[in-house]
Amino acid sequence: MKLHKKLKGFTLIEVMVALTIVALSLTALTASMSQMIDAAHTMRDRTYASWIAQNRITEIRLQQGLPEPGSTNGEVLYANTDWTWRAIISETGVEELYRIDVSVSLAGSDDVIRSVSGFVGSPGAVGEANRVWMRGPQTGPQSGSGATS
Repeated sequence: MKLHKKLKGFTLIEVMVALTIVALSLTALTASMSQMIDAAHTMRDRTYASWIAQNRITEIRLQQGLPEPGSTNGEVLYANTDWTWRAIISETGVEELYRIDVSVSLAGSDDVIRSVSGFVGSPGAVGEANRVWMRGPQTGPQSGSGATS
């Protein structure tokens, strides 16, 4: 007669190995989730900063008259977050056409999250669709262009 019965089940070492594998897997999953959350926050902040910069460029475009070259800055509350912006208006070398560079960061931070550039110029005549910006006076058709007199 057999005195020892064969016991079925896991040994302590097998259980410890399984728990180690589960712990490592959960650690890797947690790190991956943390990275995805950070990436989502960064994308959200960049999107908001882009919208703030585009809004500031639009506000400058809607002002009466042409802007003066120089630098301005301000703060805005957007999406329950305080932001700071800085707009630099510079000449382009084309008469009555100015470049606007707006950089946006979180309030209290010097790190620029997004920079957006735009242009503003004097309005064209009513109905004028594609204004041609030129450095000098516009000339008539050039010879060889197929125009006949």
